[in-house]
Amino acid sequence: MKKFLPDLIAILAFIILSFAYFFPADIEGRILFQHDTAAGVGAGQESKEYFERTGERTRWTNSIFGGMPTYQMSPSYDSTTSLKGVEKVYRLFLPDYVVLTFIMMLGFYILLRAFGISAWLAGLGGVIWAFSSYFFILIPAGHIWKFVTLAYIPPTIAGVVLAYRKKYLLGGIITALFIALQIQSNHIQMSYYFMFVILFFVGAYFEDAYKKKELPHFFKASAILALAAVVGVCINISNLYHTYEYSKETMRGKSELKQEGAAASQASSGLDRDYITNWSYGIGETLTLLVPNVKGGGSGATMSQSEVAMAKANPMYSGIYSQLPQYFGEQPWTAGPVYVGAFVMFLFVLGCFIVKGSLKWALLGATIFSILLSWGKNFMGLTDFFIDYVPMYNKFRAVSSILVIAEFTIPLLAIFALKEILSKPDTLKLKENRGGVIATLVLTAGVALILAVAPGAFFSGFITTQEMAALKQALPAEHLAPFVANLTEMREAIIASDAWRSFFIIMIGCLFLFLYQQRKLKASFTLAGIALLCLIDMWSVNKRYLNDEQFVPKSKQTEAFVKTQADEMILQDTTLNYRVLNFIGFPGNTFNENNTAYWHKSVGGYHAAKLRRYQEMIDHHIVPEMQETYQAVATAGGQMDSVDASKFRVLNMLNTKYFIFPAGEQGQAVPVVNPYAYGNAWFVDKVQYVNNANEEIDALNDILPTETAVVDVKFKEQLKGVTEGYKDSLSTIQLTSYEPNRLVYKASTPKDGVVVFSEIYYPGWQATIDGQPVDIARADYILRAINVPAGEHTIEMWFDPQSIQVTESIAYAALALLLIGVMVLAWTQRNKIAKKS
Repeated sequence: MKKFLPDLIAILAFIILSFAYFFPADIEGRILFQHDTAAGVGAGQESKEYFERTGERTRWTNSIFGGMPTYQMSPSYDSTTSLKGVEKVYRLFLPDYVVLTFIMMLGFYILLRAFGISAWLAGLGGVIWAFSSYFFILIPAGHIWKFVTLAYIPPTIAGVVLAYRKKYLLGGIITALFIALQIQSNHIQMSYYFMFVILFFVGAYFEDAYKKKELPHFFKASAILALAAVVGVCINISNLYHTYEYSKETMRGKSELKQEGAAASQASSGLDRDYITNWSYGIGETLTLLVPNVKGGGSGATMSQSEVAMAKANPMYSGIYSQLPQYFGEQPWTAGPVYVGAFVMFLFVLGCFIVKGSLKWALLGATIFSILLSWGKNFMGLTDFFIDYVPMYNKFRAVSSILVIAEFTIPLLAIFALKEILSKPDTLKLKENRGGVIATLVLTAGVALILAVAPGAFFSGFITTQEMAALKQALPAEHLAPFVANLTEMREAIIASDAWRSFFIIMIGCLFLFLYQQRKLKASFTLAGIALLCLIDMWSVNKRYLNDEQFVPKSKQTEAFVKTQADEMILQDTTLNYRVLNFIGFPGNTFNENNTAYWHKSVGGYHAAKLRRYQEMIDHHIVPEMQETYQAVATAGGQMDSVDASKFRVLNMLNTKYFIFPAGEQGQAVPVVNPYAYGNAWFVDKVQYVNNANEEIDALNDILPTETAVVDVKFKEQLKGVTEGYKDSLSTIQLTSYEPNRLVYKASTPKDGVVVFSEIYYPGWQATIDGQPVDIARADYILRAINVPAGEHTIEMWFDPQSIQVTESIAYAALALLLIGVMVLAWTQRNKIAKKS
């Protein structure tokens, strides 16, 4: 027990720090109101109600974007139940928010212990990794899946380290377990990025094994790790497979539309090049790793909120400063900078000179790799190469987030450097290291000092192009120059203030090292002093972006979904299935909120992985029709009988029965009944076959969907080649039963005909007519269509992918294999203990 006492103390310290950071919100039960979390609640409400009512999970919801799979809405599979149990134990059943910081520290601690680093130094490592500013920015943004995935990556790499340190079985088990946990956390982008880090590690261990002539050991460890990776992946195969299949149909899949002009240069598959690189870190912005506010901070804070800036402000322009953000970097918007700690950065750079071995070069290489790719559109040569040639890279947006690699490698090498110093007090005195020490001081403290004294030395301007354009329109010509000068002075003051802060933090840290080198400070006190310095530094920066004032009573989460009078009025309609389109805040809000989806089946919604064809319909038809509809309804004073329904045919074919409009001075929500909605399904007179997606989406400009169905020729066989339908007053179809994943219709027609259903087409939906399987075709770009024979029939559609049964079987087998590995490990450890005794 005594052997594990330092580890237990470290874990207890992590718990105390985690509670302390979120105090008093954590003990008062207050929460953060997070956009993405609230959006997830709204999008998942229909699925939640279905589960509570039936005890079964639906893999489809009609709550947002007309309908979409639930694979990326809190994905849950029975095979992961035991894994979630293990996760709860690992998290020590700690409360929300507290547990996030705790597992972030614990994961890095496990990694450092795998390297054989002492508990005390590993404890410091856990703190400086976990308190990197980006992680505390993720929490209020609601990017919890991303956060948790990142927390499980260091222990995953710990397994890799253990395997290459010849602890094969333990390394394999830890690798498999934490790969499973991070994939379960469902942020594949972060896992994907850290595959590159693992490749750097593997390269370093290969070089080391080659030099030591231990290649058989290297290949043995690699084989075990490969098996562990397969096990970890297979435990989550249900999620991974269905996410992969789903991704083909989403914005991350290949569009069938042929683009022309500038659009043709976008990625041929995956996300568009501009969308991928929209959030690119500025080259100069990289200095935030050393000085947090080198680009002003976050977009959410205004100039008037900065005391340092306002001390330089001209009172004449105070009104404008309350509208201008502190951030003036190249990203469209940011919640805050990526800051790893000034003295941590110092130790990292120092480590590049004093740490020896292949792993140092791997960490340095991974850091540079991360920084270069984070520049995105500011370094398009490398970015284009990765988008065009590196598998899966074009599936992910916000390239700036690849800086998480640097946030990992910097504190890791920093700890290696500090270990070197503390284990060899004369390290910094050595002649061979003097140049490195001087270079480190210049590259860190020197740069901070230059930024403090002359911020303009690194930057040509402090006002963005967009800001300048707006100011030219808003200000009289005679005020433009003095205002720009004053704003520049204010932003220089913000930079200088933080630069002085980083400079003095580095100097204090260097003082600790100097005193230790002079034998005037013990290693334990030196370590404690550095730990306190780094904690105070990073804690105070993080409090700028996540502090107690942001926490609200838990009731606020549910208040976001309180029924409005408009919701109440719409919900009085007991029709089984219809859609609602919310115009409040249009155009930005309609596709950026899920409050509507909480109560209704929404035409709009918010989700990062919507179906690509639906997004294309939004761009080509839905948004233009919304503009036409908004203007037409406003002109008619809400009297729909005088509105031209041909202006919103796509909205009608989506069975948009209600519009929610803002009305009055307060812009309160008012429902407007759309009498022109086509209903749940209808027979058509004609089927118009087209040759490609462009013809299909363009044809919707000309046809009347209730009369003609536009169908891609690839679905001609599913409709038995029918070109002329049959439709008269005797042809009827009615929805008789509704569940999100199962729809039942009664149809009656004197002759064979084609029915178009106001339901979103997606592979995997199945249908029967009177119990006999039939094909579902895609019509009108996003809807479903079926050939219906003459007579009275019951048509049933359902979504219950059989692939889930296959993937679940594989997942259970992988879990069994992992359990066998744990049992073997326990048995071997028991035998070792028995032999010793």
